[in-house]
Amino acid sequence: MNKKQRTMLLRIIVAAVLLIALKFIPVTGWLRFILYLIPYFVIGYDILLKAFKGIKNHQVFDENFLMAVATVGAIALALYEQNGDYTEAVAVMLFYQVGEWFQSYAVGKSRRNISELMDIRPDYANIEKDGKLEKVDPDEVEIGSVIVVQPGEKVPIDGTIIEGASTLNASALTGESLPRDAKAGDEIISGCINMTGVLKIKTTKEFGESTVSKILDLVENASSRKSRSEDFISRFARIYTPAVCYAALALAVLPPLVRMFGMGIPAEWGTWIYRALTFLVISCPCALVISIPLSFFAGIGGASNAGVLVKGSNYLETLSKTKIVVFDKTGTLTQGVFEVNGIHHSSIDEAKLVEYAALAESASSHPISKSLQKAYGKEIDRSRVTDIQEISGNGVIAKVDGVEVAAGNGKLMDHIGVNYINCHSVGTIIHMAVDGKYAGHIVISDIVKPHSAEAIKELKASGVRRTVMLTGDARKVAEQVAGELGIDEVYSELLPADKVEKVEELLKTRSEKEKLAFVGDGINDAPVLRRADIGIAMGAMGSDAAIEAADVVLMDDDPMKIAKAIRISRKCLRIVYQNIVFAIGIKLICLALGAVGIANMWLAIFADVGVMILAVLNAIRALFVKKL
Repeated sequence: MNKKQRTMLLRIIVAAVLLIALKFIPVTGWLRFILYLIPYFVIGYDILLKAFKGIKNHQVFDENFLMAVATVGAIALALYEQNGDYTEAVAVMLFYQVGEWFQSYAVGKSRRNISELMDIRPDYANIEKDGKLEKVDPDEVEIGSVIVVQPGEKVPIDGTIIEGASTLNASALTGESLPRDAKAGDEIISGCINMTGVLKIKTTKEFGESTVSKILDLVENASSRKSRSEDFISRFARIYTPAVCYAALALAVLPPLVRMFGMGIPAEWGTWIYRALTFLVISCPCALVISIPLSFFAGIGGASNAGVLVKGSNYLETLSKTKIVVFDKTGTLTQGVFEVNGIHHSSIDEAKLVEYAALAESASSHPISKSLQKAYGKEIDRSRVTDIQEISGNGVIAKVDGVEVAAGNGKLMDHIGVNYINCHSVGTIIHMAVDGKYAGHIVISDIVKPHSAEAIKELKASGVRRTVMLTGDARKVAEQVAGELGIDEVYSELLPADKVEKVEELLKTRSEKEKLAFVGDGINDAPVLRRADIGIAMGAMGSDAAIEAADVVLMDDDPMKIAKAIRISRKCLRIVYQNIVFAIGIKLICLALGAVGIANMWLAIFADVGVMILAVLNAIRALFVKKL
């Protein structure tokens, strides 16, 4: 609870105690009036001040004006009728402030929850100088600098581990509680907490471009992008507030005039003015104006807690209507890491075959070469390799320990006159010849992410009716991955421009109410992410361009989070619609009851403060998404 909230709570308590005490003090006349003004001003001076400033700035019609007119009017009416009953006026202001305090506390709590779960901003970075660690501002650390992260400290800047091994807590980024192991050579993103060992990290980005900065920027700016529901509420309040003020004025004036001049009976001005004042108290649109933005704010916070960053409430609303999900393949559904996946028809020891292949390919920086070296698992001794001939588009011929080794595709085997055996596996096939004889082939393929198949099932269970995969890979590879994952449609051998064209076609086939989401991670996915109704980027290893172009960012690259993001958005929108229907429905009923004299000020208090509290409580539910 902040200082402002504590002060307001103290004012509420003091005003309530004074109001109760005055019920037992036997005073009448002007002294009673003056004594009741004390709790009234204690609890309501700020509302009166805001109402006065609103009138002065020509922004009259707001809830402060409504409360000021209603309570001052009630006091004036009590003076006019000389009944000395000022309790209702003070009570209306008191309960209104109770509602305002509750709303302030609820919003503050949701903001604190989000701040805590996003408490990833590093305070400093450690630079080693003269054998000692010096704390510097992360903004001052240049690309290529070596920083030291000790156990318990946050990783301040993205980089690559050059020394040390540790366990990382990435829960603030990804929403996952399980720690991750990290060692020399691994890439590391800022915002993680180093739990065990000391790490030396070579920075690959400036602080302003690092993951932690981008996350904080996304969360801080999310509220500036308003949804259609929020825009509707803003427009509604601008029309509604003056409308009810004029309606209250008409209620106070027209019925007495009709009674006097049209029916020839007493006007009963006091009765109708009281009804008009009650009407004004009931009419306050606080529940709508407060709870709808709060619902979206809580929804964005809940999504952030689950490792899903939504850049604005408008995107949360669009996400809830997603019925078609289009995927890129490499890095999105697959790990984008090529590995040796099989060795077939080997005429020599399989480990020896991989050793020959890794050494022969050692001069290349191609991912295929790196995957062979990884499978070999030992340090490459370049002195063992001589007479390297790289045949463009075919492969390589070299001597390894004096033995001639050829590693490449079928064309290379044809080139050296070696008969080879075709492979029916999906992936890149490296045919091997040793001393001019066929020695078997090695299958290298991209690895499907562990949760990709489950993610597709979850999407369909969440109401997504169509899943599509777009890839630049060969048709055989694409169809094999799509079949393994249960994807409905697959389009292969596409260039980046072809992907945009294909998304354009898919957008034309959907209905107006259905939205299309595209999920990608690479630089070449940025145009498609922009073109889709909602772009979803892989945030941990995705390119900066993709993250910038996307509307939603998954912080741990887990495709399972897509279905969760959709469920979160739908829960948030359900809460928004519940609050709209509930608040407007109760208001209209109570306004009608107030106009005909059935509702008194106490019912007016419920219609205003009670509905607001219930709506705010409902809105806060959007923050809790763990079980979705």
